[in-house]
Amino acid sequence: MATRKSLLDLTNISVPTHVAIIMDGNGRWAKQRGLPRQAGHRAGVENLRRVIDACVEFGIKILTIYAFSTENWGRPESEVRGLMRIFSRVLDQELNELHEQGVCLHHLGDLGGINASLQEKVLNALELTKDNDRLILNVAFNYGGRAEILHAVSEMLADNVSPTELNEQIFSSYLFTHGLPDPDLVIRTSGELRVSNFLIWQAAYAEFYPAPEYWPDFGREELFQALVAFSGRDRRFGLLSED
Repeated sequence: MATRKSLLDLTNISVPTHVAIIMDGNGRWAKQRGLPRQAGHRAGVENLRRVIDACVEFGIKILTIYAFSTENWGRPESEVRGLMRIFSRVLDQELNELHEQGVCLHHLGDLGGINASLQEKVLNALELTKDNDRLILNVAFNYGGRAEILHAVSEMLADNVSPTELNEQIFSSYLFTHGLPDPDLVIRTSGELRVSNFLIWQAAYAEFYPAPEYWPDFGREELFQALVAFSGRDRRFGLLSED
């Protein structure tokens, strides 16, 4: 059986610039422990701090997390309210530390439909951290890949972009991630193999890594093992391998 690489050995590890994570499995993590789903969501939020610290340690420059999808509004109302309270509390408790750590927060998605108090907290967080450059943290909140593409098309129509001028570069400039490189690695925790409407344009040539752990258990070592797996991939982008 292959030996897992030491966490301290970054030799010959190709660290991706941009890692995106579908944080899946909070509810199942809680169910395994006989806890309510909200306990799983709280554990997932607490785990995010550990993963952010690991990204900074490993030299990852951009982290994108799938926090709340456009489809998540269809969950029970009590669960949605609980999630909004958790997000609001996280901004209250973590924002200053993230700012001091040099994290630049970006929002991907639509703030419409979110209560005014939470909207204000999000906008204040974006303004406070806009000049930080140690780690860009994209938070996909009220986000869906299809909705993002429709939004981009709507904006291009409003700007009278000519069909004859349209290319991938112009289209990408209308996405929520404009100005940022596409993700190199997409991780989904809980072992699921779906992309679930996440970065469906940007992740066209990203490497996909299904981590078996539920999100609250996906920490520093598990992220490192994802980087080891990424380093072993042959990224051809539709071309032939140099070998």
